[in-house]
Amino acid sequence: MLDYVGKHDLLRAGDRVGVAVSGGADSVALLRILLELRRELGVVVSVVHFNHKLRGAESELDEEFVRELAAAHELPFICECGDVRAHAAKRKLSLETAGRELRYEFFRRALQGCDLDKIATAHTIDDQAETVLLKLARGAGSRGMAGIYPKIGTRHSAVSSQPGKAVVRPLLGTRRSDLELYLGELKQVWREDSSNRELRHLRNRVRHEILPRLEQHVNLRAREALAETAEIARAEEEYWSEKIAHLLPQFWTSSDDGGSLNRKSSDRNSLNWKSLNWKCIEQLGVAVQRRVVRAAAESLGLNLEFQHVEEVLGLRKTRSCVALPQGWSARWRRGEIQFERGYKAATNYEYQLPVPGKISVPEARIVIEATMVSRESGDGDHPTAPLLPPHLAAGLVIRNWRAGDRFWPANAKQPKKIKDLLQDRDITGDEKKRWPVVASGDEVVWVSGLGVRGDLQPKNNEGVLILGSPLA
Repeated sequence: MLDYVGKHDLLRAGDRVGVAVSGGADSVALLRILLELRRELGVVVSVVHFNHKLRGAESELDEEFVRELAAAHELPFICECGDVRAHAAKRKLSLETAGRELRYEFFRRALQGCDLDKIATAHTIDDQAETVLLKLARGAGSRGMAGIYPKIGTRHSAVSSQPGKAVVRPLLGTRRSDLELYLGELKQVWREDSSNRELRHLRNRVRHEILPRLEQHVNLRAREALAETAEIARAEEEYWSEKIAHLLPQFWTSSDDGGSLNRKSSDRNSLNWKSLNWKCIEQLGVAVQRRVVRAAAESLGLNLEFQHVEEVLGLRKTRSCVALPQGWSARWRRGEIQFERGYKAATNYEYQLPVPGKISVPEARIVIEATMVSRESGDGDHPTAPLLPPHLAAGLVIRNWRAGDRFWPANAKQPKKIKDLLQDRDITGDEKKRWPVVASGDEVVWVSGLGVRGDLQPKNNEGVLILGSPLA
């Protein structure tokens, strides 16, 4: 661990380090290792714990275990709890995402108010490999392939705005199995989280089924290989981010003075439009063009997916307009790609829906995600949601409904016109015109708010799960 800490400059002499201990093997091992090395590293150690309140009595016992562990080593103990289920429901997030949000809010408060310089978390090579594999399967680019970063510093809003404050991952170069051996040698007990074995969670399926099979049938060092891929992608991202930051002002102008956007975010957002000079960037390689478009959008507060970036670059041929998230659009005008706010979405739209995959539909202000699941193995966070048959996984498209489209709702005796179904739900006007459906060929198989067509339920409990959530 010392080599990894030194290589990535994670801890420095004098740092006051709060070790995030959940009670599991990884975090308990991190605490014991830092206790052994604290004199050599010159750090002061304390324990921080966030109780997610997800597992009833188990969660309370985890907190008590960590409290007693801190007391046994005469360490300060900082603890908070949060209602993750309520936060997930309120923000329409998965439990995993909601838990992470609340946990990192706690870390930020601890860094700002508890006299701490660093929060150390116990992410391992295994966690890195799982993350990279999940992002790869979902279609991530090089940024997603960078996986878990060794350090999240002051530029990350989820951490802290104070210089020197950071969340660090000292074990990101260490295998989970090695940590368990280490604890066994110390005769140090830990808590097992029963939810870590539930295969309905996608990460657990990757951890317990997919990665072991990769190691068995493809590469004995699959975890290390995936972690090395993240290391390479991270270095590439850091290099190109710096290069693009220097390039962007040459191409990126605004409506007020034609100058580069070297101003505060509030000033940038008050402008009506910004544009990229296509003549300046057309000689660049396509990889640089994509990064320039993405960086330009990020300066407006937009995080574009690959599909959006390709549509923006395609404007040089179509000479038209494309819808972007958060009410922005991009259009071709006099040799420039112009980004505009206050865009009114076109009525008709159509996107391919990969399975698995996720598509943002700005016209309908929705994100639609499709995954293959099996009820028999307990897959999915929505065990009662209806599925599409597996053979329909290929060729699905997301579009607005069209005149003449019919749909057979679950529990209905016969198909009905979508126009009438929406009317019955008091969906009218522009919202009605842009209402999203998923189609296979000419057949509508899913309607937002109505779910999967009633006569298409698979017989073997395996199929395509489609979920819609609001576009941020």
